[in-house]
Amino acid sequence: MGLLSRLLIKNYTMEDFNRDVKAWLGVGQVTMAGVRVSEETAMRYVTVYSCVRVLAETLASLPLFVYKERPGGGSDKARDHPVYGLLHDLPNDEMTSLTWRETMMGHLVLSGNCYSIITHNRRGQPVDLYPVGWHFVEPKRNRDTGKIEYHINDRGKIEVFPAEKVFHIPGLGYDGIRGYSPIRMAQEAIGLGLAATEFAARFYAQGMNIGGILEHPGQLSDKAYERLRKSIEERGAGLANAWRPLILEEGMKWTRIPMPLTDAQFIETRKLNRDEICGLFRVPPHMIANLERATFSNIEHMSIEFVMYTMLPWVKRWEQTINWKLFTKQEREQGYYAKFNLSGLLRGDAKSRAEALHIMRQNGVINADEWREMEEMNPIEDGSGKVYLVNGNMVPVSSIGQVETTKDQAAGQKQNEPPGKMRPEIFIRQLKGGELG
Repeated sequence: MGLLSRLLIKNYTMEDFNRDVKAWLGVGQVTMAGVRVSEETAMRYVTVYSCVRVLAETLASLPLFVYKERPGGGSDKARDHPVYGLLHDLPNDEMTSLTWRETMMGHLVLSGNCYSIITHNRRGQPVDLYPVGWHFVEPKRNRDTGKIEYHINDRGKIEVFPAEKVFHIPGLGYDGIRGYSPIRMAQEAIGLGLAATEFAARFYAQGMNIGGILEHPGQLSDKAYERLRKSIEERGAGLANAWRPLILEEGMKWTRIPMPLTDAQFIETRKLNRDEICGLFRVPPHMIANLERATFSNIEHMSIEFVMYTMLPWVKRWEQTINWKLFTKQEREQGYYAKFNLSGLLRGDAKSRAEALHIMRQNGVINADEWREMEEMNPIEDGSGKVYLVNGNMVPVSSIGQVETTKDQAAGQKQNEPPGKMRPEIFIRQLKGGELG
């Protein structure tokens, strides 16, 4: 019913129909390795699942707040704005903010797109965000109006939503409207990984590796052949029967074919494929438990690079879409915006973090209360933590000449001063030294 009703929609072609059938049924294309790859089947490959999980859980766990700019600079958290509660607490009545963002990010990194339906109040402010699977949504440009609209299949009924009603984050794409599916783009590499996994599983399921030849000097009767086949399946196949002796009759010989895993460099192939998938999602191998190239000296820097080159582009996509779709034009002009806090991911070890905060503290960048807040501590009760400190021996570059002149004048004045006008400590020191006769 749903697919047939879509045919009645204007601009809906048979090509769109075939694509939607495959998407809704979870049917992907058959790769050269003989494995059918789709977004659903790819998640059965542990490397793909691990990478998607790292990206989804990382973004979902980042602090996300709504701010309002101050007229004179700076900003404050806008806790009274409706979007604050949606992003920070509950986007709808069925899931938390973490669950919603994790679901949306999982859709995004798998299919290149993620969608949520936006429900607005009478003021035009969003009050509800509910995710919709990418395979139920079709973004299209209306030929009459030229605007983007979204055709959504809801239990067999097609509903058309305007762009302002759909929260859509596209990944890398060819038209800026719909993103490429990373799984479809790298289906051969993923198919190879799935095929290797299945091969290894079948190898151990067979147990004795039926990669050999039975030689018989004559010809077996049908009854003898069937009895031999049944004996091999019952006593030779399976992990429980590994290395059990095989009884042969009538001069039959068993010739084993060498194990193919070493000859085909099976382990190396699986390692290379794992690294290719990590490269596809731009996830450092050590974050999916591959510590082969990780050391104490480089693992911290690789984690920081993960934030800079992997998470930051995704975060920017999220922030710009939130500011575009969840705030009215008037609210954006008033200075409302949403922002993720990445500082937690960029922290180093405890000593390095303390040294960095100490430098900011002594240069007046942060006060004691702000430092304590970063370490999940309460402000100082007497209010002294709000004071900013700065080193006293630092002066502006433009004032260096004036400072030197002032010092020279002060030194000359002290030399010409009579003993009665000297500072007591200088007078006593010179008196002891015999300088005053």
